Amino acid sequence: MTPAFTATDHVHMARALRLAEKGAYTTKPNPMVGCVIAHGDEVVGEGWHERAGEPHAEVHALRAAGERARGATAYVTLEPCAHTGRTGPCSEALIAAGVARVVAAMRDPFPQVDGAGFVKLQAAGIEVASGLMEAQARALNRGYLSRIERGRPWLRVKLATSLDGRSALASGESKWISGEASRLDVQHWRARAGAIVTGAGTVLADDPSLTVRLHDDTAFVAPLRVVLDPGLATVARGRVREGDAPTLYLHAPDAKPPRGFAAQHAAVPMHEGLIDLEAVLKLLAERGVNEIQLEAGATLAGAFLAGGWVDEVLLYVAPVLLGESARPLFDGLGIEAMKDKLRLDLVDVRRIGEDTRVLLQPRPPQ
Repeated sequence: MTPAFTATDHVHMARALRLAEKGAYTTKPNPMVGCVIAHGDEVVGEGWHERAGEPHAEVHALRAAGERARGATAYVTLEPCAHTGRTGPCSEALIAAGVARVVAAMRDPFPQVDGAGFVKLQAAGIEVASGLMEAQARALNRGYLSRIERGRPWLRVKLATSLDGRSALASGESKWISGEASRLDVQHWRARAGAIVTGAGTVLADDPSLTVRLHDDTAFVAPLRVVLDPGLATVARGRVREGDAPTLYLHAPDAKPPRGFAAQHAAVPMHEGLIDLEAVLKLLAERGVNEIQLEAGATLAGAFLAGGWVDEVLLYVAPVLLGESARPLFDGLGIEAMKDKLRLDLVDVRRIGEDTRVLLQPRPPQ
């Protein structure tokens, strides 16, 4: 039975979700969490999880509330933790503060929590209700939930396209299809990713740096740069290893890094001469990556899409035409009949400078 939530409950949870989103660039690999502590309509404390290893949202909110937390309701976007990691259990902090009620948007599927926080709160005589605005909470932490529940990160493909659906000229040249405003917008999506993944072909053609470049003082944790390079053919290209952001090369088991090669690297299985993409996703999940942003050419983008690994497509459509000889967005889909077309759901559309940004999610197979 779904608990009955009041209009006041909805207002406070909506605020908690907005607070949680403030940690989008800094909490990884932890989830984003917000907390509001209130007596009725009056908010007495609020906070959000700002960075992994630092106090959780509930602790910040309790500190702000002080003695006024006693007898209050705590609204939190994710079940309070019940275990000791780099910080203490938030469920125990709420109990010690004397809150009377806890409203959570959703249960935390992390094995060391997964209902244990609720049990601990209820055992202390605190009223617990869960499920308020759960869909919004799940969307906020889609990367974290993907890693915990599916054992793989949420995969977003970033692409820029002309009006005729082309991602690069036949020569491979693609700088720049989209405008400056779109390229700045991409930096914010990069900042929330745990890893930016590309292929050897893109590194050889463009020598990208794959770093986050924000033109303000916004704090972020630099995403891991990952190069899928079976034969380590790109190790002479240095921009992807410049700067403070870490870089990881994933290669075939029989590839030998050159002498003196200091970058991180790991072998992954091959399948019919190609890197096993499922193994790549599993490896990155084990390294705590919640969200991947794939920035690659049509071949690798098409391989991930054809394999059913793409969760989201971030598409910047520029008002230009590149012609029939230019390269497509995705290669290798093998669609020959209209009944086999891949359907995508439109999530969001907005104008970014002269371009149009379209966010889509592939529909699950029937």
